[in-house]
Amino acid sequence: MLTTDDRERFQRQIAIQEIGVKGQCRLKQARVLIAGAGGLGSPVAIYLAVAGVGELCIVDHDTVALSNLNRQILYGVEDIGMRKADAARQTLKRLTSSDAVKTVAATLTAANIEKIAAGFDVIVDALDNLSTRYVLNQAAISQGVPLIHGAVDGFEGRAMTILPGQSACLHCMHQGRIPEKSVPVIGVTPAVIAGIQATETIKYLTGIGELLNGRMVFYDGLALTFEEFQVKRNPDCPVCGHL
Repeated sequence: MLTTDDRERFQRQIAIQEIGVKGQCRLKQARVLIAGAGGLGSPVAIYLAVAGVGELCIVDHDTVALSNLNRQILYGVEDIGMRKADAARQTLKRLTSSDAVKTVAATLTAANIEKIAAGFDVIVDALDNLSTRYVLNQAAISQGVPLIHGAVDGFEGRAMTILPGQSACLHCMHQGRIPEKSVPVIGVTPAVIAGIQATETIKYLTGIGELLNGRMVFYDGLALTFEEFQVKRNPDCPVCGHL
């Protein structure tokens, strides 16, 4: 049920025919887990919070560093040295005046992911390394929860929505081990990809539009182009092949 304040705050969204009061109520009732509070997680968290998602849980083990501030817009200079989970909660509280934002200062592992990820309607992959993405992917598939994937590199980025049992998962796409590396990035790239991730999340929660299901969007900021590729499931995938 929307309050009077809800109706005023979200009047521009409610005015969108596809959303309306019904869609706004769905957002208010939703629970979203955001894995990572860095370049992607920052704008995803901001846009989902101000869109009226009822509960956000942000998971990140790191602390704020000066080198984060070219892209991680949840934080400022005064937050350097703070745990990202704590600083993120403070920023989102100022934006929404809501206690609906929860944070977990932890590293996602195979040992804790099932407990942390339980009970959410959507999981957003805002991570920066493949090994932890695999852990998140496994949890999303096992719990039957959509995973909104995003990744960036310099002026380039990609996004797709993984629907368990329908879409290719991350294991389907990556053959063999991919070495971890520190990825160069300019702040505008995660802003674009995170905007797509937040859009996909809102669409899924409200039941509108066409998701990036089985499709991956590639963004090239230097050429300012978007390309779309079909991504097929691997029937022999050890994670989702049995679905």
